[in-house]
Amino acid sequence: LLAANGIKNIWIPQSGIMSTPAVSAVIRRRTSDGTGNDGDGVAQGGIVLTASHNPGGPGEDFGIKYNEGLGQPAGEEFTETLYEKTLKLSKYKTLEKSEDIDLDAPAGTEYQLTPTSTVTIIDPYQNYLDALKSCFDFEGLKEFGAREGFSMVFDGMHGAGGPFAKRVLLEELGLPASSLMRCDPLSDFGGCHPDPNLTYASELVKKMGLLPDGGADPSVDDVSTIPALGAANDGDGDRNLIAGAGFFVTPSDSMALICDNWESIPQFASKGGLNGVARSMPSSAALDVVAEARGIPCFVTPTGWKFFGNLMSSKESFDGKDYGPFLCGEESFGTGSDHVREKDGLWAVLAWMSILSKANEGVADGEALVGVKDIVTNHWAKYGRHFYCRYDYEGVDSDDANQVMDAIRENFVDGDISSSGSDIKLVDAVEFSYTDPVDGSQTSKQGLILSFQLPSGDPARVVFRLSGTGSAGATIRMYLEQYEKDPSKHDASAPVALNDLAEEALKLVQMEEMTGRNAPTVIT
Repeated sequence: LLAANGIKNIWIPQSGIMSTPAVSAVIRRRTSDGTGNDGDGVAQGGIVLTASHNPGGPGEDFGIKYNEGLGQPAGEEFTETLYEKTLKLSKYKTLEKSEDIDLDAPAGTEYQLTPTSTVTIIDPYQNYLDALKSCFDFEGLKEFGAREGFSMVFDGMHGAGGPFAKRVLLEELGLPASSLMRCDPLSDFGGCHPDPNLTYASELVKKMGLLPDGGADPSVDDVSTIPALGAANDGDGDRNLIAGAGFFVTPSDSMALICDNWESIPQFASKGGLNGVARSMPSSAALDVVAEARGIPCFVTPTGWKFFGNLMSSKESFDGKDYGPFLCGEESFGTGSDHVREKDGLWAVLAWMSILSKANEGVADGEALVGVKDIVTNHWAKYGRHFYCRYDYEGVDSDDANQVMDAIRENFVDGDISSSGSDIKLVDAVEFSYTDPVDGSQTSKQGLILSFQLPSGDPARVVFRLSGTGSAGATIRMYLEQYEKDPSKHDASAPVALNDLAEEALKLVQMEEMTGRNAPTVIT
């Protein structure tokens, strides 16, 4: 199809499998003078065929994603133009009797499909590996990985990120093969749901000494038998889960910790620190607190990596302010930086290895290593803890889901918020909208925010959003967050700490009455 319609150079990864951040790296590292490592020519974009983090295989999800010339997800202007063109298409060209492409052919193998169009098989790893090596001290990480007391387990969830984890963690950093689980890509993800959260990464969660709600499993007598670091990837390799021995790190906390420990990461430290950070609106404000203390500009955007792309490419694309080095992330287990223009699960894992390595520089051989739990609890003691979790109501009838959102909008955003008689007081209700500071574009209806005041006087909020990325119906997502400064209360599990807030919010919006659901499908 591409060749018949005049595309000159088409690059396909050997074996046909590449993670989403690796695609972005290939596009970005093909330079304008044609001196990229994978042959002549400049990549103007990339097409990714993927089920992403949804169930894949026959009868399940499948999608087509497009990345633009800087490796970033297609922006709204591009997708709107593309949509308009689809309305006018009356025919398309394809080739008859074209040469079969051997996806397992050696890198560099070329297929001349037309006099002007060539397919080249490329090494799927090299450009991405170069990008990661520009961010981290691989030799230092290799030394730390060999230290007594350190071990890790990485769950590839049978997705595209598995081979990349093997290439980086085993072949580059020298970790044992036992560090990997489910790193062989399968077309249906082995029947699992490749979303790296506490529910769908249950096998990893158990290996890390955790309960399904993220709390420590009290039946584990000796945490020293548990890996020091646990991580998971999703179906296309861009999301991540991070855990320590008996300790789960929320995505929002992970982002805040990486920001506060930028000195541990050569990508940031070599340039004197971060020049900008951003989070999606539903993510907790843990990042904001660190950014303010550190004097780093912080942006709150709608959900969607394309909004981060504008900030990361402000100077590159718009001749605006340079926010690089840049850190960004979403509560939905996505973290990344400006080394590529996508979230990057493996980057987040190496960032945590770097933080652990730095924290243990003064620890003598044979002594107990500083662990993930130590680092996070010390962070909470300094900045306070943002208790956070998400309730997902999956497969809700679309009309019912829209009715819930309309009722919140009518009763609270546009209505009277003074009627609540609860000790947890509703103090504000707004609908989130966003004006892009780079190009001035405006995005509306990005989530409904109910703000509360707790009996302690501390703030809390509940966000409601609809998500349509699943294979059937709609998903109502309810995000719960409350701040706690008192260190004596930091050890509670998030679902327990947030239970009263959740009950109040569900009662206010009449979730069960409108949807028939008396419990969420997933709590993360």
